[in-house]
Amino acid sequence: MKKTLLLLFLCTFFLSFSQVNSSALYDIEIEGIDGGIIDLNLYKGKKILFVNVASECGFTNQYEGLQELYTTYKENLVVIGLPCNQFRGQEPGTAAEIQTFCRLNYGVDFPMSVKIAVKGDAQHPLYQWLTKKEKNGKKNSSVKWNFQKYLIDENGTLMDVFYSITKPMSKKITKLL
Repeated sequence: MKKTLLLLFLCTFFLSFSQVNSSALYDIEIEGIDGGIIDLNLYKGKKILFVNVASECGFTNQYEGLQELYTTYKENLVVIGLPCNQFRGQEPGTAAEIQTFCRLNYGVDFPMSVKIAVKGDAQHPLYQWLTKKEKNGKKNSSVKWNFQKYLIDENGTLMDVFYSITKPMSKKITKLL
């Protein structure tokens, strides 16, 4: 009897560590580039691709692929662009300048945030969730460069992380949609 209780306790104990409150993701507030709030609760039931973006990066042309991905899979996916100036100052613009650049050059109409920190002491709560296993339940990661992508499933669970070299319309991503 004691062994059974001990086994039950240990199973419960270890399961509690593997359980992640995915609703915590949906509670994170993100300031939109247009001045509003990006409410992640609106995207429950859809996959979300979070991408840290920059206007003066060698990967900036991925905006085109991100827009194509968003347009093609809009029923089941939302792409959210998160401008960041932490990698060699490659996103120096204001919110208005970033928004204009993206719309005029790439036709971007997916949600975008104001500039945020994706690493370091000022790391945005979203990126704390995305990069820390204790929050996302799947893995630790670090943001290596602009246009790193985090794919979340319909239930708010981290599916995978794709580095900058992975193009938005690559099979690595589209096969998961």
